[in-house]
Amino acid sequence: MRILTLLSLLAVTSVLPFDRAQAQEITDPHAIAKQAEIAAYYAGDDGRSAARMMITDAQGRTQLRQFIILRKDHSDGGRQDMLVFFSRPADVRDTVFRVAKNIEREDDRWLYLPGLDLIKRISAGDKRTSFVGSHFFYEDVSGRGTSLDDFELISETDAHYVLKATPLDPASVEFSHYEVRIDKNTMLPLKSRFYNAKGEAYREVEAVTIEEIQGYPTVTHSRVKDLVSGGQTEMQFRFTSYNLDLPDSIFSERSMRNPPTEWLELRD
Repeated sequence: MRILTLLSLLAVTSVLPFDRAQAQEITDPHAIAKQAEIAAYYAGDDGRSAARMMITDAQGRTQLRQFIILRKDHSDGGRQDMLVFFSRPADVRDTVFRVAKNIEREDDRWLYLPGLDLIKRISAGDKRTSFVGSHFFYEDVSGRGTSLDDFELISETDAHYVLKATPLDPASVEFSHYEVRIDKNTMLPLKSRFYNAKGEAYREVEAVTIEEIQGYPTVTHSRVKDLVSGGQTEMQFRFTSYNLDLPDSIFSERSMRNPPTEWLELRD
């Protein structure tokens, strides 16, 4: 499931407030997972946000990443286009990450490297490797499809669901399973914890702050922790806007080399 990854992380992905009574009627774990996917990744028809990512390694050393995200949906829970334009620091400036999210097959992902004027396709085998040196993975950015995992409802309270997700293809990932806590009011994932083959937790993704923007509950501060090394990456978002009527044409290879500057201007 596309759980709390860079773009639920990314404040460009959320959903209208979910009716609590309706949420409490959901009992099928796959239906819960799908609703959480929509809640975390599909707000309005499109969205834009400025993100600031602070990476801290095990020795306490920090690195900054700043970028702007553009996202457009073709259908809720279905096809989606995304562009991530990096502006800081200098060594990643003008780098662009592009995602074409698919339904029946692997998502397509590309990275534009301005120093080489090269557009590099990111293979499926690299989707769970570090995203520009952070604790996020490439798969975190475009999300993990609910069809890739089997879900089990392991606990429920008046406020939360807790699901256990087990990969259908264990050889394709580094985790044996993960557990995710989902808020019943918004259906947003609040915390995901990943476990290795020994049953030890090694990675945690958490929504720290949720705010309402244009009527959409939106994650504006999130955190990924490496529970083994102690390193972590914090993500904060500003200037989030929804329903901008972004044209389909900007989500292209051409925009990776020539960014659509008129759509990258930020306003409160």
